[in-house]
Amino acid sequence: MNDSTPIRAQSRVTLLPSSFALLPDSLYERVAPTPVSQPGLIRVNEALAAELQLPLAALDVEALASLFSGNTLPSGSVPIAMSYAGHQFGGFAPQLGDGRAILLGEAQGSDGTRYDIQLKGSGRTRFSRRGDGRAALGPVLREYLVSEAMHSLGIPTTRALAAVTTGEFVQREGPLPGAILTRVATSHVRVGTFEMAAAQGDIKVMGALVDHVIERMYPEARGAANPVLALLRLVVERQASLVAQWMHVGFIHGVMNTDNMAVSGQTIDFGPCAFMDAYDPATVFSAIDQNGRYAFANQPPIAQWNLARFAETLLPLLDPIPERAVEMAEGMLSHFATRFRGHWLQGLRTKLGLTQEQEGDLALGEGFLTLLHHQHVDFTLAFRRLCDSADEPAAKPVRELFQDPQAFDAWSVDWRRRLEAEGVPAGERVQAMRRANPLYIPRNHLVEQVIAAAIGEGDFAPFAELVEVLSRPHQEQPGRARYALPPQPDQQVFRTYCGT
Repeated sequence: MNDSTPIRAQSRVTLLPSSFALLPDSLYERVAPTPVSQPGLIRVNEALAAELQLPLAALDVEALASLFSGNTLPSGSVPIAMSYAGHQFGGFAPQLGDGRAILLGEAQGSDGTRYDIQLKGSGRTRFSRRGDGRAALGPVLREYLVSEAMHSLGIPTTRALAAVTTGEFVQREGPLPGAILTRVATSHVRVGTFEMAAAQGDIKVMGALVDHVIERMYPEARGAANPVLALLRLVVERQASLVAQWMHVGFIHGVMNTDNMAVSGQTIDFGPCAFMDAYDPATVFSAIDQNGRYAFANQPPIAQWNLARFAETLLPLLDPIPERAVEMAEGMLSHFATRFRGHWLQGLRTKLGLTQEQEGDLALGEGFLTLLHHQHVDFTLAFRRLCDSADEPAAKPVRELFQDPQAFDAWSVDWRRRLEAEGVPAGERVQAMRRANPLYIPRNHLVEQVIAAAIGEGDFAPFAELVEVLSRPHQEQPGRARYALPPQPDQQVFRTYCGT
């Protein structure tokens, strides 16, 4: 359906039409969500709804389920599916797009920012290829949990506004209960969106997309001598910061294709993502990443590779002389490694309780990570217990994590010397370290447990409790000690899967 949206009952909730729909129609398709038979509300993110100034309190459970399943459309909605291309595991796919997601419109938050409101799992579009356009319950719950956990950790991310069941089954490895996620983002424009525009060979389409992104996300680029070059610089900076923040919490995206990199600098598409337990830079969870392209330690260079693909699409707009455009792009891309390293090292200092920069900080931080790796120590728990060991000479809580505690003792001599030299009050240092080192993360085995309860028993109480625990990742929560513990050997999850 290209020109109009079928008449459908409208909700009392009103959205602004998507600003992306003002771009050339080669970048999207107008298409409405496919109704579902029996929508059931799992959860509404009331805090996020308030931030978005959406009057959901006026709706009962049935009306909310109808709204977030797509059976009822918000007033003002002109739903579209976005078109994009992408490099997937290094190979270019010229036609991807929203095969199971539909952008309903935009909400203006209390901060004045406009946010995309998108249904994920809402039915077939022109970009579905052979897919059914639907989502299974497990991936919907996973994305809700992990995206909201990322937000609570202070990492830029898309967010989850609601989750509903559909009353229908989807066929994957077998029949699975269907569900729909309502996703919120400052924008859903991806590097792959620019690749799609560039592939069309129409400079006007590319120019319109660049103008849209600058207006929507990077208004500071408008006044630059070369706004396109300024845009590239700003996107490089945000991605360098984002990936560094992933590394600080042991997050592995799992499928860093260019169509899964948002130019906004937000984390997007939580398919086979995971958080490390025992620290190992080569960790891979994604079942489709058989060669480890997107392993934990590979994320920074892959981000730079993706940004190079982004820069290639901008070349005709950077400068009319191709050689000069390439030189400008390469110069800007060369800053990524330096900017990432700066963000990563500053975050590592904070995790170690350091407030000053000294020449040996990199060796000190890498020394601790090497210990974790060689002795198979849990990444999150080690840094968290290090907080309480900063002013405890015996350091028992963290020492007992190591197979060879004396190796930790040897490293800690230099660490304590650095702490003492800074002269920061003990209580202040410990609190700062706790703010940098979460106690609770969405560990793979916990996520799988709540998904199993929901699918197998229709019990969403474990999911709700885990959402609550993860909303306060740095605060100790009485009675919830098990959520901070690594998995037992029989609980370990070694593979995660894409939701399609």
